[in-house]
Amino acid sequence: MRRYFVFASALWLGIASCRAQERPLDMKMDFEEYDPPSSLVVPEHHVTRAKFPFIDVHNHQFNMPTQDLNDLLKEMDKLNMAIMVNLSGRGRGSTEHLDKSLENAKKTNPKRLVVFTNMDFAAIDDPEWQGRMLKQLEDDVKKGAVGLKIYKSLGMFTQDSKGRRVHIDDPRIDPIWEKCGELGIPVLIHAADPKQFWQPIDKNNERWLELKLHPGRRHDTDSVSWETIIAEQHNIFRKHPKTKFINAHLGWYGSDLKKLGELLDKFPNMYTEIGAVIAELGRQPRAAKTFLTKYQDRVLFGKDSWVPEEYETYFRVLETADEYFPYHKRYHAFWRMYGLDLPDDVLKKIYYKNALRIIPNLDASQFPK
Repeated sequence: MRRYFVFASALWLGIASCRAQERPLDMKMDFEEYDPPSSLVVPEHHVTRAKFPFIDVHNHQFNMPTQDLNDLLKEMDKLNMAIMVNLSGRGRGSTEHLDKSLENAKKTNPKRLVVFTNMDFAAIDDPEWQGRMLKQLEDDVKKGAVGLKIYKSLGMFTQDSKGRRVHIDDPRIDPIWEKCGELGIPVLIHAADPKQFWQPIDKNNERWLELKLHPGRRHDTDSVSWETIIAEQHNIFRKHPKTKFINAHLGWYGSDLKKLGELLDKFPNMYTEIGAVIAELGRQPRAAKTFLTKYQDRVLFGKDSWVPEEYETYFRVLETADEYFPYHKRYHAFWRMYGLDLPDDVLKKIYYKNALRIIPNLDASQFPK
């Protein structure tokens, strides 16, 4: 009887195992498809409008010369965005693009739409380049530009006439940085990309999914290292203490706030903004709240891309105490985030007070004291 029981049990287990193997489970699903909704039941606050009017210091409106800016203002109103800073004043490099951008903004609402100018460094070895750029900068500011935006191409892709990489801290650019200080305008500079873009694209890379979906962002075979580019950027902060620099994207140190704090301590003329890196803050709520409280006078609000529905993530991280909610682009952040629940006095500085202090000629009457 005992032998029969053992045999029957083994037979049943064998059949059950076969049936389990036959179950139509979706085992072919790729990693990037696996994104189950959380079963966690916690309070949720979908903040589609900022608590205070805010200034977005990092936006791009490439069609500003021709677009209907009244439609843009309506979208801004829904978000409680008081002022948008268009960093792409010269578009692809033309003076005409800047002139028409400024003209359209002035015609529509110059108090709410402001423009930064840009600069072309490709002709840096032309003996007349420096004088041309200094005059261009002065002229652009007279026309109404309120800052200079530096694209990541400087230090990464821009080459001189002999095919040599133009360094961010090239001495021939020094008079440009100095002139910005003299004119009282800030330099918002984007240097390099996330450090992971230079690292091996393997299972240990946090940005693996993004780099798989967007292989053009890879820099793991680039001849210049991330550390070199970032060091060049820091050199100009050190060499030009009278010029205010806004280090874009938390300087790519959003995952190392201790190091970012050290940089802010070292360079009193350096500020930063949170464009495209809110996910870094949202996954470390206690450390991020401590950091933003300590450096509340040095951090500005920025988004980077104009996708109105994505602002909710920023508002939710900054304003609420919500727990374990997703980022709006999984390939940027597969982790969940948490609200920082910042106090009003810190929020006001990040949302608008710091920008009003750093960027000239902004209309402060739109904001509470």
